[in-house]
Amino acid sequence: QVQLLESGGGLVQAGGSLRLSCAASGRTFSSYAMGWFRQAPGKEREFVAGINLSGGTTYYADSVKGRFTISRDNAKNTVYLQMNSLKPEDTAVYYCAAEFRRYGSGWYFDPHEYDNWGQGTQVTVSS
Repeated sequence: QVQLLESGGGLVQAGGSLRLSCAASGRTFSSYAMGWFRQAPGKEREFVAGINLSGGTTYYADSVKGRFTISRDNAKNTVYLQMNSLKPEDTAVYYCAAEFRRYGSGWYFDPHEYDNWGQGTQVTVSS
């Protein structure tokens, strides 16, 4: 089991940037594939970005491609989401998620595939 704690959310104007962090504790962080998801009021949780165990492969939702960057620092047990050119439609609670020793690529996009979740951090983008 791994415990996840997100930080870095807040209020930002459209066009601005935020960097979210997700600190992990517990089992070996480098053994987990990681994902970022978001959920806006009244909507289902949706995939934002994913990164494999080594950090060598990343995945993005089409809606954030070119604006968001996921990265990880296994020495610091942390995964990041750099968000640039933010839009009001990016407003949501952002969650990080972890899955132990999961390989392949087709599963990153499905929130039901992850066993470990953080509490979320609110991101609000004003127009």
